[in-house]
Amino acid sequence: MRSIMILAAFMVGLGTIMAQMADKMTPTPALADTTRKATPVETPAESGVRSLSIPRDARGHFQTEGRIEGQRIGFMVDTGASVVALNEKSAARFGLRPSRGDYNATVTTANGTIKAARTRLAMVELGGLVVRDVDAMVLPDEALSENLLGLSFLSKLRRFEYANGRMLLEQ
Repeated sequence: MRSIMILAAFMVGLGTIMAQMADKMTPTPALADTTRKATPVETPAESGVRSLSIPRDARGHFQTEGRIEGQRIGFMVDTGASVVALNEKSAARFGLRPSRGDYNATVTTANGTIKAARTRLAMVELGGLVVRDVDAMVLPDEALSENLLGLSFLSKLRRFEYANGRMLLEQ
């Protein structure tokens, strides 16, 4: 498990470097384009394929909003995160309150090694995309300021890709 977490931390760093390199290679949009809001846009496609296009924000991240247990929740898409990671405050909004004894998983993050509580989410909804039975972890609020939409969600999609300053998720 430790090796997996070290690999995940390495992948996060590599993803950050690659995103910065892509930013340098992507032509700068016209000034009028930089004022657009960073909101996901659902794109209907042929043959029942659903997709969601999320624009890169000013920091170079992909922020979006989803639902867990019917509750709205903000996410940062993180292809370097092994699982969906939630902070305690967000998890509590939909009734998930791990006890201190549940924090028995060791997680390596960019900020160091911490304890997290494993859980499984019945359903995560993002735009028109719905993924069931998603592995997740709850981390202390001080260790995780933003909820991460990791590979336990993304790997259940048909595909996901980064192109032209947007993250495309397809189911």
